[in-house]
Formats: sequence, C-alpha cells, structure tokens
Amino acid sequence: MAFDSGMIFAVVNEINSRASDAKVEKIQQPQKDEIVITLHSPVLRENLRLAINAGANNPKISFTDKQKENPATPPMLCMLLRKQLGGGKLVCARQVGFDRIVELEFSTRDEMGFAVTRFIIVEIMGKYSNLLLTDEKKRIITAMKIIDFSTSRLRQVLPGMIYELPPAQDKKDIFSIEKNSLASMVLSCDGTIPLSKFILANFLGISPLVSRELAYIASGNSDTPLENVLTENLWDAICFYREVFDKKSFLPTLVYDENEKPIEFNFFDITHYGANMRTQHFETFGELLDVYFEKRDLADRIKQRGQDIIKLVSNATARLQKKIDVQKEELRECADGEKFKLYGDLLTANLYAIKRGAKEAVVQNYYSENCEEVIIELDSRLTPAQNAQRFYKKYNKCKNAKKYLTEQIEIARLELDYLETVTQALERAETENDLAEIRRELSQSGYASRMTNLKPVKNASVKPMEFKTSSGYRVLCGKNNIQNDHITFKLATKLDLWFHVKGAPGSHVVLLCNGDEPSEKDYTEAATIAATYSSIEGGQVAVDYTRVKNVKKPPAAKPGFVTYSTNYTAYVSSDEKLCDALRIKK
Repeated sequence: MAFDSGMIFAVVNEINSRASDAKVEKIQQPQKDEIVITLHSPVLRENLRLAINAGANNPKISFTDKQKENPATPPMLCMLLRKQLGGGKLVCARQVGFDRIVELEFSTRDEMGFAVTRFIIVEIMGKYSNLLLTDEKKRIITAMKIIDFSTSRLRQVLPGMIYELPPAQDKKDIFSIEKNSLASMVLSCDGTIPLSKFILANFLGISPLVSRELAYIASGNSDTPLENVLTENLWDAICFYREVFDKKSFLPTLVYDENEKPIEFNFFDITHYGANMRTQHFETFGELLDVYFEKRDLADRIKQRGQDIIKLVSNATARLQKKIDVQKEELRECADGEKFKLYGDLLTANLYAIKRGAKEAVVQNYYSENCEEVIIELDSRLTPAQNAQRFYKKYNKCKNAKKYLTEQIEIARLELDYLETVTQALERAETENDLAEIRRELSQSGYASRMTNLKPVKNASVKPMEFKTSSGYRVLCGKNNIQNDHITFKLATKLDLWFHVKGAPGSHVVLLCNGDEPSEKDYTEAATIAATYSSIEGGQVAVDYTRVKNVKKPPAAKPGFVTYSTNYTAYVSSDEKLCDALRIKK
C-alpha cells in the first residue's frame, strides 16, 4: 500500500490537532533512515512520539507508541537535529500542495540565543524518500540522503543549496477539475481500459487502492471498463472523495487478508474487497500504522543490523551444500568397490593361466550363476599377483572412503540443520541484544574468525519470550539457541514441562508448573507456542513434550541441540494471534 497524498493530508491533520505548539523533548535515530521526535503536547498534556521514516521500503510519518532500541552512539544527523531543534516548538505541519511532501515548521533558538525558524521537510516517495533540515530561507542545512550531480542531474540535495520541490507530475488536480472537463477526459481516453487505471493515470496523489475504491463506488466493480461507466456516476465518486477532505471525515482503516495478515491501509473505509477481506477501524492513524508496519519495520531493522550474520550463515550454508554435493559424487564412485574385490578374487583364482605382461585377462566369473566371461584390464608392468593386489587396494580404499564420506556427509547435514536454527533465530530476533546473543552463539560454534561485527558481551542478560496461559502458568520460549539452552537447563526445574516441534528446527518452550498437572488447555497453548515459533508453516504440527528431567545435552553439542526420551506428542496448529494474546509485553 502506498503512503499516498490523501493519507499524508489525514496524518498532517492529526499532527496539527494533537501536537500543535508542542515542545521538542527528545530526538532519536533508532536506525539510519528513521528519526523519532518526542514532543510534549500542551493540548493533551502528554508526550507524543513522532516517527519519520525516509527509507526506501516503508517510508512514512506518524505518531507511534512503539519503543525502539537506539544505537549507543547517536549518528551525526541525530546530533545535528538535536543541536538545531532541541528545546524548540513545533509550530505546525503542512502538506506541500497535494503531494507526498510534509513540511514541519519549528520555532527554536540558535547558538547565540536568537529566535529562528527551522523546517524538517519529509519527502515520502518510495525509493526517492528523503528527510531534509532547512533554515527559514529554505536553505538546506543537512539531509538524510545527500544527492549530488553523480547521483542525479535533474535535482541535487546538498547542504547550502536552496530547497527545490521535486519535478511536478503531469496529472490533474482532483480538487479543481470540473464536471465538463471530466467528461472531455473520459471521451479522449481509450474506453477499454479499466476505470481504476484511468483514475490512477490522470489524477495527482491517488494510490492504486483508492483508485480501485473510487471505481467500485462509481460502477460497482473495481475493474469496470471506462466505456461502461456513466460520467455522472464517476463525478459522484469524485465528489465523495472531495467530501472526505472538506469535512475531514477521515476513518483510519486497515484491511486484512484471509490469513489475518494486514495488507492495505487507508484514510476512509474500503468496501470493494467484499466479504473476502476483513477491515478494522482505529481511533488514530498512529495506531493504524503501528499495527500495519510493526512486523515490516522489525524485519527491516533486523536485516540492516544483522547483515553480518545473514552473510555468514548464507556463505556457510552454500559452502556446506557444495561440500555435500562433492562428497555424494565421490560416494557414488565408491560403488565400484565390490567390482574391484571381484576382479582381485578372479585374478587370484586364475594366476596360473595369466601370462606376465598381459594387458588384459579373460576369466570366468565363478560367483555368477551363468559363469560368464569377464574381461579385466591389467597393468602390463605388474605381475598377475601384483595386479590382483592392486584391485584389492582399490577395494579397501573405496570401502574406507565410503565409511568416511558417509560420516562426513552426516556431519555436514547436522551443520546445515544447525545453521537453519540460526536462520530461524534471526527471524525471531527483536532487539539488538538478541542479535548479540546470536553472534555470541556463532562464536561459541567456531564461526568467530568469520564474524565481522563480533562484540564480546560479558554477563549479558538473557531475555526469552514470556507467555501466560489461560490458567496463569508462565511459559518461556527461546528466540535463539543461547536462550533455548538457558531456559531448559538454567531457568526450568526438572519437573517443568518441555515442548519442541518434532523433527524440525524450533524454539524450546517450557511450561513452568514445577510438577503440577496443568489443564489440557494449558498443554495445548504451550504446544501451540512451540508450533508457532518453529520452522514448520501451516497445517497440523507434531509437538513433542516431556518433563525437563528427560531432556539431556550431549557432550560438545552445538548450542540448542538436545536429546530427550519418555515423550508424548500433541498435534496442534500454529496460531500467531493466540501467541500475541498470551504473550507478556515488556
């Protein structure tokens, strides 16, 4: 879903209604393309967190309730914003034209104590998104993305330059068009194109979602050809769109697919999906965007900060897979071992009949029912007996190689399984501390020499996920192998219940009951947590469970690897919604 001009208008309206004349309390930069400004609102008498993301993947501006980890050393952009805006006030927010550009005006003081005006300009334009800081004359002080002549010949963004708007699009303003002009536009266009594409191509600031909704309002179908739509009905749909802005009747709306995954958001209700999709309405756009972007922001943040782990695991996996393929090919060649033994036996049995210096020997295969003749190639430099010994040596070599290669292939497969658990742990990582634990785990597993961002952590606290069942029992779930070992062998007692998905990588889950017998529902909820935080997706998932006393860690085993006995198996389905409801928020 694009953060279109209508959404910008609605969010700017929310910023002005909640944070006008708010004081700048704090400025943070949790990641390289995101700024969070904490404002104290005199209207609400509380602090508000205004998040601005100018990244290519999820650009946005909105209030947020989500707390994010910040780097130990603030980046230069963050320090400069603190210097320029610290202690100032947000005068207002405004949208530039009906475009995806937001201008935040701040009243502050310079180094000499004189009152000055500063602007933060946010361009929300996909991969061209940017954040700029300018003075009262719109002279650029700094920018999140510096654009010079080598990057773009059309428009540069450099400190000291006067800010210029991006090139305008050749589209109509939906708020100024008249009915007669609309009719002329319809007549001049190809009537076979869908109405939604006509709206998208001709009007400024309209997203694909909004164009489909307007087409649905005008014709009852989002894909109706333009020639089958009455101009009167299209005009009514445009008037409806204008009325949303005139009355400021914005309705923060989120659309879920059949798997309850958020897929679209909008500033008014969405109806063209029908019963196939569920919609949810929110009080504020901040709440809406927090829900929509929560997992996307987390995934992007982890991908950025854990790039060294991703690269290491990817390279190690590729190297192991290549090694296994080579070893399998060598193992196939060892299949000739029995043939070499047969040749040695046949030559030994026919030594009397083979002349020295012969290049081949024709002998009968006494081990076959038909006793067919076998032609054996010989080394003419060797005696018949030495040729027989040569084949026996080849047989022994193949036999030993077969045993060795089988063992090595199994070791490599176990290593691949371990790397799969690291990949799963990376997907479950939520904080910088989680990434540090994964790096520490890789160091313990012998990968330290290939880590580029390894920082030793002394006495680091381990913080697994915590849940509470319907009956009030605490459930611990590891996000990585370090946490898996910690909760299983440090936090759990011998009589607690231990859960793990059967035959696949997944989290260790411990139901803290200390020998009590929980209800069937508690068992099911703990098993569901284990199924949800595993590598198995969809369908019925087999989850083994037993008392912790039956779980053992083999000597010199990789982090997270255990063996267990006397277990039972439950069959459940993964359920992220249930896990979110049971999870204890920290």
